[in-house]
Parts: sequence; C-alpha cells; structure tokens
Amino acid sequence: ARRSLASPVVSGVLCPCGSPRASGAAPGPGAEGGSGGGSAGPCGRSVCEASEQDRRLRALFQKLDVNRDGALCIHDLAVGLGRLGLHRTELDLLKIVKAGDKDLDGQLDFEEFVHYLQDHEKKLRLVFKSLDKKNDGRIDAQEIVQSLRDLGVKISEQQAEKILKSMDKNGTMTIDWNEWRDYHLLHPVENIPEIILYWKHSTIFDVGENLTVPDEFTVEERQTGMWWRHLVAGGGAGAVSRTCTAPLDRLKVLMQVHASRSNNMCIVGGFTQMIREGGPRSLWRGNGINVLKIAPESAIKFMAYEQIKRFIGTDQEMLRIHERLLAGSLAGAIAQSSIYPMEVLKTRMALRKTGQYSGMLDCAKNILSKEGMAAFYKGYIPNMLGIIPYAGIDLAVYETLKNAWLQRYAVNSADPGVFVLLACGTISSTCGQLASYPLALVRTRMQAQASVEGAPEVTMRGLFKHILKTEGAFGLYRGLAPNFMKVIPAVSISYVVYENLKMTLGVQSR
Repeated sequence: ARRSLASPVVSGVLCPCGSPRASGAAPGPGAEGGSGGGSAGPCGRSVCEASEQDRRLRALFQKLDVNRDGALCIHDLAVGLGRLGLHRTELDLLKIVKAGDKDLDGQLDFEEFVHYLQDHEKKLRLVFKSLDKKNDGRIDAQEIVQSLRDLGVKISEQQAEKILKSMDKNGTMTIDWNEWRDYHLLHPVENIPEIILYWKHSTIFDVGENLTVPDEFTVEERQTGMWWRHLVAGGGAGAVSRTCTAPLDRLKVLMQVHASRSNNMCIVGGFTQMIREGGPRSLWRGNGINVLKIAPESAIKFMAYEQIKRFIGTDQEMLRIHERLLAGSLAGAIAQSSIYPMEVLKTRMALRKTGQYSGMLDCAKNILSKEGMAAFYKGYIPNMLGIIPYAGIDLAVYETLKNAWLQRYAVNSADPGVFVLLACGTISSTCGQLASYPLALVRTRMQAQASVEGAPEVTMRGLFKHILKTEGAFGLYRGLAPNFMKVIPAVSISYVVYENLKMTLGVQSR
C-alpha cells in the first residue's frame, strides 16, 4: 500500500477520504455504531468520533501555536510549519490567515483554524475529482493536460510532469488523494489549481442593460482569435434577444416616463395604447438603435477592459473579484460614454409618436438643431452612477450563489452544468438591475425631458425629490414589471442563439 510522506502530525488529522479522523477509528466496515452515526467516507472507513477528532485538531493547533497565546499569527505558522518540515513563504502564510480570519483580528483562533482546514479540504477534494478523468483515484500527466485544455489553458505534457513531480513522493508519476492533500493542505487556496473552481461569468445572457463586467478570455483564446468569435456570437444573441423582447422594453420606457399616480398605466393598457396609436409595428419603436449599439459598446468595453487590466499591472490569468469590479466598471464607463448619444436616441425613438420622425437620422438632426449637442448627454450622470451598483451587486450575488452551490451540491465535480450557470447569471443580473433601477428611471426621464419644448431644465437631484414627493418611493420603480417579465425569455433566447452561433463560427465550448 502506498503511504503519504508528509508530516505525520498533518496527515494524522485527516483520513484519506478527506474527513477529519481519529487514529483510534477502526477502518473496517463493521465499525458502524458510536457517535459517528455509522456513515462511511468515500474510502470505506467509518466516520470518526467527534471528541477524538477534536483532540487531533487541537494537537496540531498546539504544535503550531508557538507562543502559546491561543491564536495563530503569521510568525506562529512560519515557525510551527517549519518544525513540521512544511516551509511556506510569508505571502502564503498571509493568504492562509486572511482566508480563515473571520473576525479580522489578524490571527486564527482554534475555531477559525478548524473552519479553514475543513473548507480548504472540501475544495481540494473537488479539484482532485475534477482532475481525475479516469475516476481511478489517481491523477497522471495526461489528465492534467486534458483538464486544463478543456478550460482553454494549454500546457505541454512536460509541464504537467513537472507539476506532478513536485507532489509525487514515491516516484510513480501519478498522484493519489493522500499525496494531493498532504501537498496542498496548508497551502493557501491560490496555490491549488483554482482555475478548475473558477466559473466564467459569461456574457451569453443579454437582459437589455449592458452594464455587466466583461467576460474573461484565456491567453490561448486571445492568441487563436477565438475571443472575437465569442464577442460576435454574444452580439448576435443579444440582437435576436432584444428584438424578441422589444415590445416589453418599449412598454418599460413608456411607464418610466409617463406613468404616475394620476396616469396609472398597466401592462395590458400600455400595449393596447401603443397598438391603437401606431399599430403592431409601433411595439418595436427604438429597437433598431438598441440593436445597433451592441457592436460598438461590446467592442469598446472589451478593448478598454484589456487595457485597464494591463494598467492595473496584474499578470494573473484570472483577476480577483475586486480587480474585476474595478476594471469592469471603468471599462463600462468608457463604453457608455462613447455610445451615450445612441442611448438618448433609443429613448426618443421609443417615445416618438406616429410620423414624428422619419427615422434615426431625422431624429438625431431634429435634436441637434432644436436642443444642441448637450441634449445627447441628458441623464449621463445617473447612468454613470448606476454602473457601480449594477456591476458590484451582479458580481457579488454571482459569487455568493457560486460558493453556495459548491458548498452544498458539488460532490464529484466543480462543474455546475449550464442550467445552474444560467440560473446564477439570471438571478445576479436581475439583482443588479433592481439595485440600479431608480437611477435608470431618472436617466430615462432626463433623456425624455428635453423632447418637450419649453420644459424647464431638470437635475438628477431635483427629479429624485420630485418623484419622491409626488409619487413616493414606488415612483422610482415604475416599469419594473415589464422589465422583469422580459428577463427569462431574454436569457433563454440569448442562450439558444449563442450556442448555435458558436457552432456556426467554430467556437469550442468552454
């Protein structure tokens, strides 16, 4: 039988199946009674008794607690792990403390230490099972190459063998669970192949508001030109999705601008009014410019995002959450600033009456001649302010849902499947929209305000005060119902069209 060559104190805390164990727990199948409840781990050993498990964990904690103050600081970990033959850099130790430090006092007490070990152990098990393609309990070089290639990261077999050699203690050039766990147990999360646990926050769902943080592309995707095919597929999916849900989007704009306590516009009444005024075709007013702005906005945002990443100076393949939020928000602001006149045109075209303009160019000329260039930037400030809550809450909710799924449902693989990804993306985008909706409503009203000749100039602050005074807080959410009604059909249509366009363009699924 193969045995682990890691420190016996570290190895003794956890049983080979990844569950905390006691040395006195009987490995045979007959040990079903006791406080463990009789359930067995993947390795077939009985679950350890809680008191013995606690004793083992306390023994390790005391070994590491060099100054005997009941908490582990970076110095304790450096000295304690060094005595156990596990040498870590100061940066590694800082990451361990940060990952487990729940009360933010700069050190780990016993409960925080146990929680860190258990959480880290579960992630290690998921990564191991994701890499173990043959499901034989061992990882070889070919499996590492294949797993990373599936995620768009290309490495050679020689590089994979180098990774294996750093963990392989018995020279077999394969890694079993014991070797994998012992090597990574007291390394920070960043030292395990976290790319396996990383879900790309894909842009395949288009819910009309393009304020999400851009998608990440791997080095290989950028070098082979796959990135622009993903963008084209995403743009095409967005165009079809927006066209199919355009009547609901126009109704939302009408309700944002015209609905009030005295004019309580309902969904059926709104559709009836639009058809009576301009016929069925009027339901798609403003959709042309809404589709046209997808291409320049996506392209500018992607290019800005890549440049900002370089400016930040990160050399990591995957950005951390706060870096993605910063880079994505700045890229969104640049893209929105570039195409904002098209946003104003979209609102004016959606609100126009039959025969008011002959087309988009006529509308633009009319605004320019009567109101000047400044009219094309009405509502610009609330639009910019809306980017931060939208992108921030979108990312935060997505990460929370991802981590909750990993904790509760991920057993044999960290791959959630397409429906879980779509559900998480839909919920997070909806929450982002909900948070920034009052700013979006004020922006739309300011864009529309200039179209009324002789109307007084309104400010963002003044409009907020007016709405709250005359309509209450509910007035800031006019048009929310049709906005949410279009989310599920928009996501579903986007996904189907995106997948078909990917196949047409020869894009590999990732």
